[in-house]
Amino acid sequence: MLNTFSLEGKIALVTGCKRGIGKGIALGLAAAGADIIGVSASMESQGSDVEKEVTALGKNFKGYQCDFSDRKALYTFIEEVKADFPEIDILVNNAGTILRAPAEQHSDELWDKVIDVNLNSQFILSREIGKDMVARGFGKIIFTASLLTFQGGITVPSYAASKGAIGQLVMALSNEWAGKGVNVNAIAPGYIDTDNTEALRNDPERSAAILGRIPQGRWGNADDFKGPAVFLASDASNYVNGTILVVDGGWMGR
Repeated sequence: MLNTFSLEGKIALVTGCKRGIGKGIALGLAAAGADIIGVSASMESQGSDVEKEVTALGKNFKGYQCDFSDRKALYTFIEEVKADFPEIDILVNNAGTILRAPAEQHSDELWDKVIDVNLNSQFILSREIGKDMVARGFGKIIFTASLLTFQGGITVPSYAASKGAIGQLVMALSNEWAGKGVNVNAIAPGYIDTDNTEALRNDPERSAAILGRIPQGRWGNADDFKGPAVFLASDASNYVNGTILVVDGGWMGR
C-alpha cells in the first residue's frame, strides 16, 4: 500500500518554495522520492536552503527565479523550464502574495499585483505545463487555495477574490482534464505560521481570536503540508479530482 505514495522517478515543479508552505511541500515531495524544480521571486539559482535540504534527502534540485507579477518574465521562465525539463510530472502552484488595505483604500496597484501573482500566473503556468501532461495522459496539479476560498476575510479583498477564483479554477480544469489522466486539486491552508500571517500573529487580539476558534489550539506550520501534498501528488489520489483539501486544524468545522 505504501508504494502508492511513492514519487520515485517523478519531477515536481514547486512555485514559491524558498520558504514557508512551499518549502515544506517541496521537502515532503523530495522525501517521497521526487526531484524538485523550485522557483520563486527571490530564489537563488544555486545554494539556497531548500536546495541544500532537498539534496540532503538524496534528490536533485534546480532553482529558478521568476517574478510572477511580470507576464513577460513568467513566459521566459516557462520557456526555460520546459526546455530543461521536457516532462514535468507534478506542478504545485503555491507562489502567492497578500497585500492588506481596507476595501475603500485598496488601490488598483494592490489589486492588480495580487491577482497577477495569485491567479493569472497560476492559470498560465497550469495551461502551459498542463497541456503537456494532457498530451502524455498523466499529471498532477496542486494549487494552494486558502480559507478565503470559502470566506471573505478582512482588509484583503484582492487576496480573497484571487483565492475564491482558485477554487473555481481547480474545478474547471478538473472537469476538462480528469478524463485525460491529469488530476487537479488544491490544498487550503488554515492559519499557518508564515510571512503572510506575521501581521495577524503580532496582533494580540486577532491572534487570540484566531487560536480560540482552532480546535487543535495552535497555528499550523510548513511540515503540516508534507503529507497532504504527497497524497495529492501520488497514485494514492488517482481518483481524487476537483477537490479542495482543507488543512486547518479544524477551523472550518467550527
